Amino acid sequence: MNFNEINFAVDGDSITQGDQWSYHVSKILGTASHYNVGVGSSVWYKRTINVNGTGITTQDYDSPDFAGISGGWEPTDDVHELQMRMNNCAVVHIQRYLSDVKKGLAPKPDVFAFAFGTNDCEDYLGDIDTTFLNKGLDEVNLFCEAGAIRWCLQTISENFPDCRIFVLTPIQAADPRHNRKNRKIIENIKAVCSEMSVQVIDMYSNCGICEKFEVIGGEGRYLRDGLHPKENGQALMGAYAAMEIRNRLF
Repeated sequence: MNFNEINFAVDGDSITQGDQWSYHVSKILGTASHYNVGVGSSVWYKRTINVNGTGITTQDYDSPDFAGISGGWEPTDDVHELQMRMNNCAVVHIQRYLSDVKKGLAPKPDVFAFAFGTNDCEDYLGDIDTTFLNKGLDEVNLFCEAGAIRWCLQTISENFPDCRIFVLTPIQAADPRHNRKNRKIIENIKAVCSEMSVQVIDMYSNCGICEKFEVIGGEGRYLRDGLHPKENGQALMGAYAAMEIRNRLF
């Protein structure tokens, strides 16, 4: 396999957006392209919040009044900003990605990697059995993590049947409480991927970033603030993910 003929696409949150671990994957493997639709603060699933008695619900990307997508996270009462934050999820990212491909703004993917979960909430896990009751996606609950993961994986696979899909787990953070939550998220991710026959790359256990050497809210061995990788952490993640993708594709 010649990776210089492979179009590599990724989606994720602030640990993925821009030229971070996936940039290193692209450079190590020498892929033909690297198209990244990740946005900071994002989650897998759609959401609804109530602000002063008004419900704000995730819009679809093709909604006539689509507000846009925001990676904002600081407290605000601005309704438009909050709407954009509710739109910041994997489901909407993929809707936008499909639109980009259709318009010729992005190449069709040969490999697609997802990396979400660190911002997800345990209350949104969803039920695995219910998520897979039906073959079609019309009845899948996109307001829970399990349903949103299934929708994203199946949507990419249906639109690009020859594309190989990988899902990366969240990495370890400096805070043991955050990692305890992440482990529950990871089990949910693995359960959905197992049902979809999609391979999981276990970044949490195997990429080399360990909570014991990181500082909560400060700079550690690989994380700049206890959560987000520094350049050396991005390179470490990229090297491991590249190895896994290369070996599994072969």
